[in-house]
This record gives sequence, structure tokens and C-alpha cells, in this order.
Amino acid sequence: MKSFVITKNDAGQRLDKFVCKTVPRLPSALMYKYIRTKRIKVNSKRAEISTRLCENDTVDMYIGDEFFEKNEQEYDFMKAPRALNIIYEDGNILLLDKKAGVLCHPDGKEYVDTLIGRIKRYLYEKGEYNPDKENSFTPALANRIDRNTSGIVIAAKNAESLRILNEKIKSRELHKFYLCVTVGTPPKKSDILTGYLYKDEKSNTVRVSAKPFPDSKTIKTKYTVLDSIDGLSLVDIELLTGRTHQIRAHMASLGCPLLGDGKYGSNKQNKKFGGYKKQLLCSYRLQFDFTSDAGILGYLDGRSFETGDIWFREEFYKGNLV
Repeated sequence: MKSFVITKNDAGQRLDKFVCKTVPRLPSALMYKYIRTKRIKVNSKRAEISTRLCENDTVDMYIGDEFFEKNEQEYDFMKAPRALNIIYEDGNILLLDKKAGVLCHPDGKEYVDTLIGRIKRYLYEKGEYNPDKENSFTPALANRIDRNTSGIVIAAKNAESLRILNEKIKSRELHKFYLCVTVGTPPKKSDILTGYLYKDEKSNTVRVSAKPFPDSKTIKTKYTVLDSIDGLSLVDIELLTGRTHQIRAHMASLGCPLLGDGKYGSNKQNKKFGGYKKQLLCSYRLQFDFTSDAGILGYLDGRSFETGDIWFREEFYKGNLV
């Protein structure tokens, strides 16, 4: 039997979710059976699968020791590179400037060198994160951007901050601004585009239509053309909704794909303008604009953060992208 005292980072979870994370070797079917038969209890009492855990609750697990055994191995995140570009940091969050080419999370081909892996290593070496002292929480990203998109990514150091960030992103109390270079010039100097997007999971692509269609989701993209030079345009974009590949697909639907985007643009056009193989897109500014209580993150209200490294902006004005 082992007992676990619920920490602040564990609080608010359902019992079954907590057990799954804390004892990953325990099969799900057996876990549900043990909860029903009172071999897993909360505060020495029978609990439901959906019981919400509170800070300082005690979860007792009367299960075999073999389920608690841990493999003796080095933490995977310690193999990740140390390189991190930190824009802002406090006791609750990190704002990182992710470089193009770096994955936010592991995929089928790359597991070790990811932004979240680098963050875990950084916090572990600082003494702010120790997996052995956490029952279930690990530092996590509140947003993500494509591998070949650069710019600001938000990381939460604790569960409460992650919960608040997720709520604020969902309620559109965080505003994200992007800079990009498009092939061609959008039809208006500034506009708010409304469209309907459908994601094809198999091909990891999306398509955008001016009219709704089955399983599509509404998207809104606000853009302003800052300048146009030699067939290219520098465009400022605010995401009013946040969908997969929204900016890339929405601008391409106007006939102005992002320079370097081979998925929604034209490789032939990209070769004409220097042969870029990564879309020229950067999430360069993040603004906190809370309209409801933000709890421990209330101090961020009204603050704005920017990345100063947007290499293609300078090259655009120098005329070096052509």
C-alpha cells in the first residue's frame, strides 16, 4: 500500500486521471476495478472515479508493489539541448522565443529535442522542477506553434498557472500577433477575414472555404499590410481565433500564400523568391488583456511582450528576399 498527499499541483484533478498519471503501470481496467472495490480510497473513504481531488487530500492505494516500480533510467529531457531564448520569466510562467525548426512537443520522428524537453531540463537544473517530487504534474506549454514558425510560446511552471492560461486563451483574453511575408498583396490594406476551416488529420492539412461545410469551424483573421516591395508584402496579423495552420491557409485562400510555405503555397513561387523552405511567419507579440479574474496571474493584466528577433523583417526592407 502507498499513500499520496495531494499537492497544489495535483488539486482539481479527477481521481482516475490522477491515478493514471501517478501509476502509469496500472492497467486502466484494473484501476477502475480497484476504485469500485475500495482498494483505492480518498481520505480513507470510498471515492468515485470522478471525485475531484483537493489539496491535502490523501489517496491510499492498496495495490501490488510491482505497479509502483520505476525504471532506473536517466530523464529523457536531460538529453535535450540547453539552448533556450527566454523573453520573460517569473515564478509561474516562462515566455520563450521558439526558433523555426524546433518542435514544441515530440512527434513520430523526434522525441528528445523539443521545446518542452528543453524547458524541463532548464527548470530541473535550476531546481524548480523535480519529477520525483511531483505526483502527476509536469511543466507544460499553454500554446503551440508549428515547427517552422518562430516566435512566442507560453510555458506554465505549475498546475494553477496552466489552468488559468488555458481558460484565458479559450476566452480570448490573450491576444497573439504575427508578422509574415506573403507572395503578392492582399486585396485590402486592412481587413478582418471570416472563413470556415476543416482539418484533414491524415494529411495534417486544412482547407478554407468562404461558406460553411460539414465539420468545418469558423475562423477569423485580422490583417494589415505594412508594406509591399517587388511582389512581396509584409503583413501584420492578429489571430481572432486559433486553429491549425489558420494564418497559412487563410492567406493562401486570398491568393497570397506565405513565402516559403510549400504546403499551402507554391514551390515554384518560393524558388523565384530565393527558394525559402520554411514559411516566413513569426508570433512576435503577446498581450494579456484580462476581462475576468486571473487569480495568481492577475499581475500580467495589460502587459505586452515582444520578440526582437524577426530576421525576415529587416531582410524584407533591404530587398534581400527577392
